Amino acid sequence: MDLGIKGKRALVLASSRGLGHGIAVALAREGANVLLCGRSGETLEANCKAINAEGKGKADWIWADLSEENFVETATAAVKSKLGGVDILINNTGGPTPGTTEDMTAERLETYFFSMVLRVITLTNALLPDMKQQGWGRILTVASSGVIEPIGNLALSNTLRPALAGWSKTLATEIGRFGVTTNLLLPGSILTSRLDDLDGAAAKRTGKSIDEIRVAKEAAIPVGRYGKVEEFAATAAFLCSQQASYITGSLVRCDGGAARSL
Repeated sequence: MDLGIKGKRALVLASSRGLGHGIAVALAREGANVLLCGRSGETLEANCKAINAEGKGKADWIWADLSEENFVETATAAVKSKLGGVDILINNTGGPTPGTTEDMTAERLETYFFSMVLRVITLTNALLPDMKQQGWGRILTVASSGVIEPIGNLALSNTLRPALAGWSKTLATEIGRFGVTTNLLLPGSILTSRLDDLDGAAAKRTGKSIDEIRVAKEAAIPVGRYGKVEEFAATAAFLCSQQASYITGSLVRCDGGAARSL
């Protein structure tokens, strides 16, 4: 299927590795021009070199840290200078450290609120006018399955990410008539270094081995395994496609059926 995004311009946040990198690759393979963003210049440069070598979409990169006060200004300036504008925005952020509700100090809440919620909203607001004016845009926010089914020992994530669900749904009602869609994509257990960290934390907390943790978790997933980054990225690419123009204000799961809610 041709997703109809050849030549579209995409900013992909936190794309030096993991889900963000996977999405950038998937969009570029559809012919999109992607701007990668993160805190590891060496890794981002290597990612772009690999994408450009495939000869489908074009890739460039910027150093930008979501926790920095000037992040939005840095990102918007790079969009104008390197892409000339933006059609697709992938809001992706790192997840917070594991912990219980009692671990949620005011300082930690504030720190992660700025990087996971505030920067996403303010960046979207900065880039949205051009999308509205051109009558086409895709805003896709990567969140967590904890939005619909809170995950144990991830209290910070369970608290902050649902704020993005409420924001995205509200935004969808406001911008749909301009040809701009906004959706949340919820990953389950996708094989990334972040999942390695979480499984390691679970092993330490319970006294079990990482292999025991993974066997138990995979047994609870209806498809019986962890997901692949490529599977998640393909879902993201479709939600950014021309064909997905009637999908907005939605929470889309990519979790192998793990969440038990309807």
